[in-house]
Amino acid sequence: MRFLHTSDWHIGRTFHNVSLLDDQAYILDQILEIAIAQKVTAIVVSGDIYDRSVPPATAVALLDSVVHKIIHDLNISLIMIPGNHDSAQRLGFASRQLKHAGLHILGELEQTPSSVVLSDTETQVAFWGMPYADPAHVRSAYQVNVSTHDQGIQVLTENIVKQFTPGQRNVVLSHCFLDGASESDSERPLSIGGADRVSWQHFEAFDYVALGHLHGRQFKGVERIRYSGSPLKYSFSEEKQIKSVTIVDISASEPCAFEQVPLKPLRNMRSIEGEFETILKNGISDPNREDYLLVKLTDTHAILDVMGKLREVFPNILHLERPGLMAQRSDQGVAPQQLNTNELSMFEDFFGQVMQRELTKDEKALVEQVIDNVQQGGAK
Repeated sequence: MRFLHTSDWHIGRTFHNVSLLDDQAYILDQILEIAIAQKVTAIVVSGDIYDRSVPPATAVALLDSVVHKIIHDLNISLIMIPGNHDSAQRLGFASRQLKHAGLHILGELEQTPSSVVLSDTETQVAFWGMPYADPAHVRSAYQVNVSTHDQGIQVLTENIVKQFTPGQRNVVLSHCFLDGASESDSERPLSIGGADRVSWQHFEAFDYVALGHLHGRQFKGVERIRYSGSPLKYSFSEEKQIKSVTIVDISASEPCAFEQVPLKPLRNMRSIEGEFETILKNGISDPNREDYLLVKLTDTHAILDVMGKLREVFPNILHLERPGLMAQRSDQGVAPQQLNTNELSMFEDFFGQVMQRELTKDEKALVEQVIDNVQQGGAK
């Protein structure tokens, strides 16, 4: 049997106040195209379907459209669990009715866990759901004394393993943070101080572990315990990550086989660094100038309307940093005369850009006097 593993869609997310809904619709359509080309029996989504527990109407509409295409148009089973960004109750609305149509939302912690069993001519696979649950939820559901995420995951996995049926292969969907795995800036911490980390050894009994929460694709412990990663970059810390979905082939007796199929976004998320004029010049011939950008300018002088000028070439700049300018200003060990010179140089650059001429001798003396007064006032 072949299925597609993905996670962390975060539908409805904004980044630097820019909606990513169009980018998400584009990449979700691409995932469906991969599912068709790979002839998968099921798509599994390991949590964080929405970006927040009360998603905007536009995000709900997009998910509704995607779900309809998967289970109605493509006749592919869809199995998902809520993550820490989702509301399990809202996401799981009408799940008992929808499972008859091929949508399986495994959002409840059950004393006796049940699975979604899919079969083909050779293989019968049981898909188990472990929705995100903090220790308090596990204590309440199972009446056990657990205080860490690791203890909670141990209880959940042990309860599932007790329900295994001989002859079936077993796949589990889980939304958690495996100890030692690599994180990104865009992930919301599950707990403070590392208490959210769990051991990968709890999952050894499963034939495949479809993980969600961490946005970089990776495996931990053994290759069958893996994160698919998010389908899009959701922070500049992810700019070097390769985004993909994982295609899993599972047979009646052989170990799982994996293939990571890369995704191509509508707009990439990346950073560029250099001098202002060089960046503008290179941008004119940049075929990807509509990417989401973090721009780091190395210039040490003031630049008039720097963001406006950059956006004439790069319309989707999300953040601007001035490491060159800040490095010049951060040196607290220079003499006051040198500070005055630096401030004066910056003002002269600014004045020249605005007035299209240099300061006269009298104007320069006046500016020097103002800078001196400011410096002396700050030293009091």
